[in-house]
Amino acid sequence: MINKTLISLLLLPLLALSQKEKNPCETLASINALIQENHYRPKPIDDSLSVYVFKTFLSRLDEENRLFIAPEINELKKHEYQIDDYINGHDCSFLHDFYAAYSKSITRYAAIIASLKNEDFPLSSDEKVIFSRKAFPYATDETELKHLYKKRILFNVLREVAELSTNKDSLVANFDSLGTSNKPKVIDKYECKTESYQMSEDEFNAIFYSVFCSYFDPHTEYFSENDKSEFFSTVSSDNLTFGLYVSLSEKDELTVDDIIPGSSAYFSDKINVGDQLLKIKYKNEEYEIACASMKKIDEIITSKEYKTAIFTFRKKSGEIYNVRLVKKILKDYQNNVFSFKLKTDKSTFGYIKIPSFYSTFENGKSSITHDVVKEIYKLGEDQIDGLIIDVENNGGGSMEEAVRLSGLFINDGPLAIMNNNKNNKEVIPDDILGTIYNGPMVIMINGFSASASEFFTNAMQDYNRAIVIGNKSLGKATMQRIFPLNANNDEFLKLTLEKFYRLTGKSNQYNGITPDVEIPLLFDKQMPRENSYDTALKNDEIRGVLKYNYIENVIYADAIAASKKRVTENTDAIEIEDLNTKINPLYDADLPPVVLQFSSIFDNVNQINSLWKEIKKETEKVYPITVELNAADIKIQKKDDFMKTNTTERIKNIRQNFHILEATNILYDVNNLKP
Repeated sequence: MINKTLISLLLLPLLALSQKEKNPCETLASINALIQENHYRPKPIDDSLSVYVFKTFLSRLDEENRLFIAPEINELKKHEYQIDDYINGHDCSFLHDFYAAYSKSITRYAAIIASLKNEDFPLSSDEKVIFSRKAFPYATDETELKHLYKKRILFNVLREVAELSTNKDSLVANFDSLGTSNKPKVIDKYECKTESYQMSEDEFNAIFYSVFCSYFDPHTEYFSENDKSEFFSTVSSDNLTFGLYVSLSEKDELTVDDIIPGSSAYFSDKINVGDQLLKIKYKNEEYEIACASMKKIDEIITSKEYKTAIFTFRKKSGEIYNVRLVKKILKDYQNNVFSFKLKTDKSTFGYIKIPSFYSTFENGKSSITHDVVKEIYKLGEDQIDGLIIDVENNGGGSMEEAVRLSGLFINDGPLAIMNNNKNNKEVIPDDILGTIYNGPMVIMINGFSASASEFFTNAMQDYNRAIVIGNKSLGKATMQRIFPLNANNDEFLKLTLEKFYRLTGKSNQYNGITPDVEIPLLFDKQMPRENSYDTALKNDEIRGVLKYNYIENVIYADAIAASKKRVTENTDAIEIEDLNTKINPLYDADLPPVVLQFSSIFDNVNQINSLWKEIKKETEKVYPITVELNAADIKIQKKDDFMKTNTTERIKNIRQNFHILEATNILYDVNNLKP
């Protein structure tokens, strides 16, 4: 299982066609028929679609405009306004033109890098490297393209040397040898990219299908069978797994974080936490981790298609060994609900983390609502004085689970309004009689809280059942369903069918939920919220406000006011805001050009590294939060070493979360303020 961003890698030098290519027009026709009939707001297949798809498809293939050259793009522009006509006419031969141009660009890329590898060029230049948030213009010809790659390689060589030490004088004194030894390493990394660029024509067409779908909204997606399997793995409590949790180390090495008891990795008796994953062999194909594409490695680890593979690891001692692993269905600890007690001098609060709104999809054996009920009962045995529910970074999942979870905390009444493409509005009721918990609550959200998380938070905020803290949510108030595209069940469409509205008639679509108390968060402005997508459905309201039993709570209002004042004056919050003022310009504006000479690159690298050290120090700050297991989990942990490891890491994460500290302060106020 992969819990952090992976790396890009290398495979074979030639693009290979799959043995039996599918007719892309058949797939597109099936996708379009489903969209036109069922999408919440379908759009016609016209020139607007053509222009969007043309531009977006090229961007997906060549994100930085550094594979194609201008004459190739000019040649492809004959299709820019014709794609709608091709699709309506069931003629997809235009895709071969794009694929041929792409194949040529990858062959050229490999040839340029190979030539630069053997070319002796100076490790200093009076030219400048320019940083831009927008893609650069395409190179006019191959000569210009080669020159641009030479500049990039030179920049990376200089940066690699600059990263070796903070002692500039020492690096300058040894620069010739350091630069010479690092140049081939940098070029090797560029060579590695060749493999990750390779794709069959079927894989190429799948990108086009995804771009076509995205024209209608960002969450309508084309899925291969593997894509569907990977998607369900993110919203299931149990998954097919080799038994490994892996992540990137500070050295950009993929290392083992945890090993799941009962798994193939566990019973191998060879793999240890900290071992570096070097390569994976599936059947006759080997994928070296230093070069393989993120998608391929993720696919092997998460997809149900890959059930057996040979893994090569390196221990810290340097020993390299191979292990054959087989997937089994096991509990996904990183995706399951868990709880702790948070203690202050005079109070005990429950904390429940909900990583996703999982259900019994595919391999799932449990649901989030069922597991939350269990955690509340366990915390209830310890007589908590308030409850924190954390849905930060929770991208959603089962909307049925969001409805059920909401019903646990209100006595009776409507939860939301659903609207479909026929403008038929349906009131979503609370079907659960009574409540499981009536005490004070705080819900934590941030920019990655989306969909089902927002549905639940909306209901709690509308009823005034909980105080919502954190940061504005993502802004996804739409529901999707997965449809098969053919009788073989090997292609699917995740299609946006409905939009949900709050009890007030408003929607958080596009805008997100505004918390009752906003708390600073590093990189908050950089989170890719719904309004950052060109094709996102816009915000609107519906008439007619539903009647429901709004819970008056004067103490909540006073606690919110006290929290806002406390956050404004808090030195930690001020430090986070100050850091954000340094971070945001790195992402929001073009940076000054840098001369391709070691002294300039060193100064630039160390300026940025200095900021990252500040960020690291801030993220590792430990807040005065006392965290304990509930009594039931203490008994379980005595017999479960893996749970001990998870508990240690989870407690560390809780104590480093400033939002949780403020949540405990708010609950303390709710319990002690007088109405």
